[in-house]
Amino acid sequence: MRWRIQKYKQFRNYQIEVSQYKRTAASPHTEATSTHNYPNLTDDAGNAPKDSVVLSAYSTMDLVDKDPDEDDPWNLPELQDTGLKWSELDVKGKVMRVLTSIVKFILLVGFLYMFVCSLDVLSSAFQLVGGKAAGDIFQDNAVLSNPVAGLVIGVLVTVLVQSSSTSSSIVVSMVSSGLLEVQSAVPVIMGANIGTSVTNTIVAMMQAGDRNEFRRAFAGATVHDFFNWLSVLILLPLEAATGVLYKLTKIVINSFNIQGGDNAPDLLNVITDPLTSAIIELDKTVISDIATGDPAARNKSLIKIWCKTEKITTLLNITVPSAANCTIGVPCWVEGNKTWTQINVTETINLERCNHIFAYANLPDLAVGLILLALSLLILCTCLILIVKLLNSMLKGQVAVVIKMVLNTDFPFPFGWVTGYIAILVGAGMTFIVQSSSVFTSAITPLVGIGVISLERAYPLTLGSNIGTTTTAILAAMAAPGETLANSLQIALCHFFFNIAGILLWYPIPFTRIPIRLARALGNRTANYRWFAVVYLLLCFFLMPLTILGLSLAGWQALVGVAVPIVVLAIFIIIVNLMQTRCPRYLPSRLQNWDFLPRPLHSMAPWDRVVMSGMAFCGIRCCCCCKCCQKTEDEEKGGKERKKSQEMYDNPALTRDDEPLEVPKETVKATQL
Repeated sequence: MRWRIQKYKQFRNYQIEVSQYKRTAASPHTEATSTHNYPNLTDDAGNAPKDSVVLSAYSTMDLVDKDPDEDDPWNLPELQDTGLKWSELDVKGKVMRVLTSIVKFILLVGFLYMFVCSLDVLSSAFQLVGGKAAGDIFQDNAVLSNPVAGLVIGVLVTVLVQSSSTSSSIVVSMVSSGLLEVQSAVPVIMGANIGTSVTNTIVAMMQAGDRNEFRRAFAGATVHDFFNWLSVLILLPLEAATGVLYKLTKIVINSFNIQGGDNAPDLLNVITDPLTSAIIELDKTVISDIATGDPAARNKSLIKIWCKTEKITTLLNITVPSAANCTIGVPCWVEGNKTWTQINVTETINLERCNHIFAYANLPDLAVGLILLALSLLILCTCLILIVKLLNSMLKGQVAVVIKMVLNTDFPFPFGWVTGYIAILVGAGMTFIVQSSSVFTSAITPLVGIGVISLERAYPLTLGSNIGTTTTAILAAMAAPGETLANSLQIALCHFFFNIAGILLWYPIPFTRIPIRLARALGNRTANYRWFAVVYLLLCFFLMPLTILGLSLAGWQALVGVAVPIVVLAIFIIIVNLMQTRCPRYLPSRLQNWDFLPRPLHSMAPWDRVVMSGMAFCGIRCCCCCKCCQKTEDEEKGGKERKKSQEMYDNPALTRDDEPLEVPKETVKATQL
């Protein structure tokens, strides 16, 4: 407020000087004094010009500009209450406000429920589209023995099935059947940890309509990505060289006499299953059977048709070539020229058909998957937009103050450092309740976008969600049968200790919280070039893993020959960029900036022009309304610019003395304060 008062005083002093000059210029015997006091208003001969009342414009732009501190897009926006205060309402107004708040809360819970259900259906859609392909990827055990290939396979499979739990269960099935060793499964679990963060990145892209909301939301989503990638960058080479996670979990398994327990509690599924089961039900054992090499599973559909079945095992007499082919302990006899024995034959009897909407539809898995993919994305986007609008309307006044105080305020000194660890525990607890890290991180992403949760607070919540999803996996592993209990539990513990090690690397010391800085930089980049968010998503979760997988299939020589030069070049670019920012004098003059490179190699502007030109072409050819919308936006923008230009070039020297001086109301209030 002080800067407004100072600017207003400068403005008033300037107007007083102008008025004095007008009066002295009008008097003949004071001309010399006036020209002496105001030399800038004389011509080259030292005389006042004929129109000697016009001064150069003193820009008043600062009076209408915002406070420079308010221009930081990372500052949490103030959710101001524009309505009447509670004390100013009559009885009818208070009743209406209470009823409106109750209705909004019910709508918010309903939209949140639909949002979570749409995430579940989205996962089912991805499994229908790419589930069998994911099983085929897991079949090549020779490739999985390569740690880098195992990592990217974990990423790709988790992206395809949209569930780290599903990909982890496939790994457990392969380990239990002897197709994969636990040590080879650890990189796959690391990749599953990366792949599960794609969901909240997709959710963040739904807030691209508002630039600053998108900046914060995308940073809040990708801070999870950067944490996972940086953890893998350190821990994968360490695991490949020493096997530290495998050895640590092996010690834990051998130290305790762990017994099988009950199934992990399905707290959220109890609520969402009635709706999602009415839409689609999947037989997830098909993917595991394909991965373990069952040829009959390839012809099965993932869509569950019979929900209640019964298996009956009977003894069947069969002939064998000789008595040597009989199983020990099984009756074996000879009748005539034939040798007979008995085997157990299991037959599945279908008892009750499922009631979901695709149970009677004779459609292939791919068609059903594409239908559900479009439907779930539509519901996801709609619910997210409505949730954001409802939150913006509800989080006003004192409510916003309380929520921000609870979520973003640290404990008093000297216990401020404890706040982040409390947030980690909250994130872990909430993820354990909802049984999914994707659901929890996708739920807080729009809150980061609208400014309710800061990026610094979202980071420990995300780390806690990583811990929460591993505790759920540990409980699920403890419910495994006795023959698979040890392997299942060891894989779940590898996942747990991987996330614990990542937190120890990237959280306790403030300057090691590199994921926050990287996410903030990416948020700024995607806010300026919103199409870059799609490029990032495709590059990190599809193109790069597919490229590494292809090189792994070609052999480790090809992988090393291509990857090593790229890694060296990336490290060189990072070091040069840091030196350009901090100590450019130590660099050669040519490397003090990247201007010697072609502009598309060091600037996004040329690519932005290409993308915008392509979008403009599509808008002209494909969508007539785009042109009308663009025209309306241009007219509004032009109106704002014209209004601001009038404020900037308004010269008070051109006003007459008898005209009242117009001063902005908020400036007058500031002076009164």
